[in-house]
Amino acid sequence: MHEDHGHGHGHELATAQQHHWQHTYTAHPGMYGEQPSAPAAHAAEVFRAAGAEKVLELGAGHGRDGLYFAREGFTVQATDFSPVGLGQLQDAARSQGVAERVTTAVHDVREPLPLADASVDAVFAHMLLCMALSTDEIHALVAETRRVLRPGGTFVYTVRHTGDAHYGTGTPHGDDIYEHAGFAVHFFPRTLVDTVADGWHLKEVHAFEEGALPRRLWRVTQTLPR
Repeated sequence: MHEDHGHGHGHELATAQQHHWQHTYTAHPGMYGEQPSAPAAHAAEVFRAAGAEKVLELGAGHGRDGLYFAREGFTVQATDFSPVGLGQLQDAARSQGVAERVTTAVHDVREPLPLADASVDAVFAHMLLCMALSTDEIHALVAETRRVLRPGGTFVYTVRHTGDAHYGTGTPHGDDIYEHAGFAVHFFPRTLVDTVADGWHLKEVHAFEEGALPRRLWRVTQTLPR
């Protein structure tokens, strides 16, 4: 059920989340390790099969997935709202010898993407869409993703969903957003996955678990019409 807490509250929450992630990346450099996430490994196979070369990662953090894409031969544009995380990504890209295939941009996903229309072949976002974004902001971000993807391009994203153990607990912020230990999550109902895919080809909604809780997520693959 949608509950509108107003634009001011949403901006305040987003700003607080940005500061929280900045602090987290500073306190725990490379906090997710160097191994790619399972969704990124899957996405690389899907992107390669589709003939993709240029990959945009939204919410790249310190880069374990973006660097993996680069090591796999893709050209990667990595965005995140944390300059600290992206600095760690750039350092790692140099040490891994893939700096020439990786570019970074500090970006708040509530703003238009700093990319030209139809300029990338594939987009990847691991748990970025389920951060402290309103439903309207999620739809705006997906519209921007559609704008920068070439016709036939592929979008792979993961989100925690309403079957997750943390859904409905912690501090509620409305619009299916709940906060635990300083991290706010927008838990996706299946209806949101379907509306996000409006105008796309929805190829797969794969349920999986990650972490010790465990977190329950969907890995969604959708493509643009050619």
